[in-house]
Amino acid sequence: MRTVLERRLDALNMHGGGKLLAGGERGIEKESLRITPEGLIAQTQHPVKLGSALTNKYVTTDYSEALLEFVTPPESSAWAAMQFLCDLHQFTYDAIDDELLWPLSMPCKLRSQDDIPLADYGRSNIGQMKTIYRNGLGHRYGRVMQVISGIHFNYSLPEQFWPAWAEIEQSTLEPGALKSENYMGLVRNVRRLDWLLLYLFGASPAVCPSFLQGAETNLEVMDNGTRYGKWATSLRMSDLGYQNSNQAALQVSANSLDEYVRDLSAAMATPNDEYVRLGVKKNGEYLQLNANHLQIENEFYSTIRPKRVARSGERPTTALSRGGIEYIELRALDVSPFDPAGISQPQQKFLEAFLIYCLLLDSPPVLEREQEGIKHNHRLIAQRGREPELELLQNGEPVSMKQWATTICQQMRPICVLLDESAPGTYIEALDMQIAAINESGLTPSARVLTHLADSGQSFADYGLSLATDYRDYFSGLAPEFNTHQQQFAAESVNSLARQTQIEGADKLSLDEYLADYYA
Repeated sequence: MRTVLERRLDALNMHGGGKLLAGGERGIEKESLRITPEGLIAQTQHPVKLGSALTNKYVTTDYSEALLEFVTPPESSAWAAMQFLCDLHQFTYDAIDDELLWPLSMPCKLRSQDDIPLADYGRSNIGQMKTIYRNGLGHRYGRVMQVISGIHFNYSLPEQFWPAWAEIEQSTLEPGALKSENYMGLVRNVRRLDWLLLYLFGASPAVCPSFLQGAETNLEVMDNGTRYGKWATSLRMSDLGYQNSNQAALQVSANSLDEYVRDLSAAMATPNDEYVRLGVKKNGEYLQLNANHLQIENEFYSTIRPKRVARSGERPTTALSRGGIEYIELRALDVSPFDPAGISQPQQKFLEAFLIYCLLLDSPPVLEREQEGIKHNHRLIAQRGREPELELLQNGEPVSMKQWATTICQQMRPICVLLDESAPGTYIEALDMQIAAINESGLTPSARVLTHLADSGQSFADYGLSLATDYRDYFSGLAPEFNTHQQQFAAESVNSLARQTQIEGADKLSLDEYLADYYA
């Protein structure tokens, strides 16, 4: 009997094949700490040449004033997204003088939490709200965790796909509801299978001891400047990183968009005893936006999010309820230390095929027992993913990780064949690269990082600083005419400063009134 996936692939071939999948839009968000030439987190303000962190579309900041975030617009090819991201790096290096960009997910050497300056977005109500939110994150989870860096890969299927899909599925849903229902199915399957991405692209098996802030861990000692997990793939995605106990009790369902919005909204409206004891204000100054489980939706960490571009002042859940899902945001990716911009074209192509696979795959609701298995697999791969003969839980039963991973990639091959109709050979090549890493764990980024550290004798901090210097020289050495977006970036920097001034001048409410309106 043919599976749901096989039937859907046959139907796609009958309705147009690769033409239905060509031109899906993708965008990249990449975080990088600004560091000093000595390898410490920069204490300088956001460079004026980069415009306003509040309003610049392409270069902003995340948690810290020193944590840059590069944002590409939606592009219809991996090459275009890669070119834009590389151009952003070249433009930024021209703006940060002798500072460098840290090329790893786990942060540089930190003397204390006081080394980490909060991002400053100006005196507007929205700017102050963003800074207060980050202050709250620091109080709730610690500042050190907030300067872990990652890559977010945004993706949406091309518009020509959906009418054919409605016919294939014999759906009577209106177009927006059809997209939302199927994107939520994709989200559920990514949650089920995100362990594969940690194995293939995890690149954070080691940390600087300063990150641990004296905490006891099971990590091994490589030298005085390096702690590591022997079989770890992504400490960023382990209990040391984003998967912290504070959010462990939160259950946000992906079984439908309504349930997803319901659960996030409830978490933002339900007080948390620990945060109530912390207090919202102290001596008239905000410590956090509120004392609820989540200050805002984005505080909930998930490896994938359904997204819609929100209107000015609109909450993400309100945008989703208004218009449905527009694209998905994949958040499970470490910064690659082996690529100057932190991600490569082959990686993008594998991710695109993987996301399409997760949409085509049957996706029943996730029940409680399965959810426990999902968490188990995620933790196991993050901490011990390269361990020989490792077993995961599939439908509650133990299964070889290597066998399951190989099956997934074999099932992805017909999708790569379809995608290769518009980009001959490149998607199959990207898939075969990852199959090789499944068969030989030494080819994974995490194994390569540990091999380099052991062979070179460099500490984690020295390794990161050496890479940062090499990549600075690479981008600074590119001819100015190579940057095809230079004028666009320069104009956006100037215009973003003007937009921030306009926003600050337009505020009529007090901050307290603004926040009350936002949450109302």
